[in-house]
Amino acid sequence: MKQWQKNYKRLVIKVGSSLFYTGNKPDAGRFFENISQLGELIKADGKEIVIVSSGAIALGMDLMKLGSRPKELPMLQAAAAIGQNELMDNYRQQFRRFGLNCAQVLLTWDDFSSRQRYLNAKSTLLALLKSGCVPIVNENDTISTDEIKFGDNDRLSALVAKLVGADLLVILSDVDGLLDNGGQVIPVVDEISAEIKLLAAPSKKRTTVGGMSSKLEAAKIAVDSGIPCVIANGRRKNIVFSVVTAPKGNGTLFVSKKNLSAKEHWIAFGTKIKGRIIVDEGAKQALLNNKSLLSVGVCGVEGNFSAGEIVGVVDKDGSEFARGKAGLNYSELEKVKGRHSEKEVIHRDNIVIL
Repeated sequence: MKQWQKNYKRLVIKVGSSLFYTGNKPDAGRFFENISQLGELIKADGKEIVIVSSGAIALGMDLMKLGSRPKELPMLQAAAAIGQNELMDNYRQQFRRFGLNCAQVLLTWDDFSSRQRYLNAKSTLLALLKSGCVPIVNENDTISTDEIKFGDNDRLSALVAKLVGADLLVILSDVDGLLDNGGQVIPVVDEISAEIKLLAAPSKKRTTVGGMSSKLEAAKIAVDSGIPCVIANGRRKNIVFSVVTAPKGNGTLFVSKKNLSAKEHWIAFGTKIKGRIIVDEGAKQALLNNKSLLSVGVCGVEGNFSAGEIVGVVDKDGSEFARGKAGLNYSELEKVKGRHSEKEVIHRDNIVIL
């Protein structure tokens, strides 16, 4: 059965900050309309829905009368602290109209990097779904620092989709989908290639940090987890109903093909990389052919990482094409890079090609 004809039971819906605003003014009407669709899907159709919601910082900015997104971390965290309460209050009021409870779940990278915390988060979310509650997930911006920040909720939504075993990830924003060079929506993407990535552009909106590039990264995480993903315009009437009924033709559908193992997914997406290893063309081709990374093919090292931590592997052009668990720490690798060594830099069983 094709991916746009399936009966999706468990959904992760990412709600972007732009859906809370029209221009620079809060737009409650569009937000309420989307929540109404989700409420009906749960009550009338028996769907299980996890919402990954941006908007805390944007709502906090509005309450604090800030004209632009703060650059200082303490001010960002203050805006998040104020806005998160407002955000949950909006969700709470709307879902109560359907007799549904919602729950606040705040996550950071540490909750995915740590196996125990990962399993705890998974158990909590599944328990909430089983009880008929709607989990509202957001990054814990109030305490997050650069070391543990996701950077945007697009990536978080894809990781949550994998965490709960979702059937479909829907990313709602204020764009109709991925546009081609002629400005037309691409209805289906079978592979997120280099050419597809070139179509993305970073966001310049005052309240957001994501853009199409971050949405493509999220789609990549989802499809590599065996989960199809749709990027759609949350401002379109009945868009949630439309996407769930027919993902193809209501935005851009990213088709899932492979399903990484739990270990491979964790290496590729489950934790922030601690450094980068630059390799020559010979080493790159060896890795692409399922070989281990040897020190002789290493041209450079970036970051202060330890053995066992996850690093990115990039070619001489700076393009990251793999991730893996380092077999040597930073200082050890610096000493043997470009030379033969008995120790493998990354064993082939600990490498994932992106």
